[in-house]
Amino acid sequence: MTRPVWVTSLGSEFDNFLFAPIGDEGNGMLLSVISALARLDLDPWQEATKLARLPGETATKRLASLIAALPDGPSAHRDPGSIASRLILLLPREASSSVISSKMSPGAGDATKLRAGIFKFVVFMVIMLAAQWIATSRQPSVQVDNAYAPASSTVSPQNPPQNLGR
Repeated sequence: MTRPVWVTSLGSEFDNFLFAPIGDEGNGMLLSVISALARLDLDPWQEATKLARLPGETATKRLASLIAALPDGPSAHRDPGSIASRLILLLPREASSSVISSKMSPGAGDATKLRAGIFKFVVFMVIMLAAQWIATSRQPSVQVDNAYAPASSTVSPQNPPQNLGR
């Protein structure tokens, strides 16, 4: 199944968890975690992030309570605890904590990226200035001997005034 671009760009580390089936809805369709969380009016990626931060047992209890609270009721989902235990294993524990911590607090990596960006900008400017200097130094200089010299080399002869009063 191909997912839309907007889905894959929003925390794809949670895809295995969010798109995992919870169970059958009774009409032959599978209910996924993302659909269940949306039905509960929760943002699926925010909830997945919260669950990934929690210790395993606490996350399992939280997800089990969410599954039990689905509009279809607990009877539609036989054992919310065992379903939640299976699903929580799909959360990226180590990856999510490093992603979360790097987004929340700027670290040395951000400073290094900033320095690299500034260095690239300085190198680019030096190259551009050098190219401009080379281009202007290769053009012959134009020297004008007389600032009031005529614009063209040919001068039109002056016609003598005609005597109109003959």
